[in-house]
Amino acid sequence: MTDKKNRSVAENRGSNTKAPRPKDAATIIIYRQQPDRTEILMGERSGRHSFMPNTYVFPGGRVDPHDSRIIPARDLRPDVMHRLERGGCSPARARALAVAAIRETFEETGLRIAASYDRARRSRIQVWNEFGTKTCGPDLSELDYIARAVTPPMRKKRFNTRFFVYNGENIAGDLGGTGELLDMKWVTIDEALELDIPLITEYILTQVREFLDTHPGRKPEVPVKLFKMVRGQRVFTTE
Repeated sequence: MTDKKNRSVAENRGSNTKAPRPKDAATIIIYRQQPDRTEILMGERSGRHSFMPNTYVFPGGRVDPHDSRIIPARDLRPDVMHRLERGGCSPARARALAVAAIRETFEETGLRIAASYDRARRSRIQVWNEFGTKTCGPDLSELDYIARAVTPPMRKKRFNTRFFVYNGENIAGDLGGTGELLDMKWVTIDEALELDIPLITEYILTQVREFLDTHPGRKPEVPVKLFKMVRGQRVFTTE
């Protein structure tokens, strides 16, 4: 197993370079209930990645410019929109984050979080034609939003990542994708903690466990956990 501390040091930027501005990103923790256990989907990042290579993560990635131009088949729920806005997102940015998470999940896993459009649509972005064959678009309505994490400023690459959860009992598609995620598998949270995972993923897994244990409901006031660094110190708070 790779040493997490050594890997983090390798990803740190030089002391004489300016901290990069975090890029917006989003990820989805897909869970499903089996007869005797609850499982989540994780995959190993390819060694080709410069950010967290060879570690197990949830599907997701950075927001692309075209994500804000995709019309969802179903919109975010009002309570989820409220939580995203509370963290500084405009409604348009909130939708772009959710769309990006669904797109990245499809690209990396082959699974579609989709609903039917009221009419056929063709996109200039090929991935969305492959996603819906013109009749389906991203379904934002069943995403829940539980956490946000900002990559520490000493890292070479930084992301402002929102973490969604989704009940994948009836998710469409078969595991496949583009090969960005390897060894994709359904595991319990305890099994996930035994994998080679980034430290932030350990923290998010505790939030996922709390969400699945408590099912806080569709209330706008549900707190969103936030991880960031302030003056060199890790801060775990809520927003």
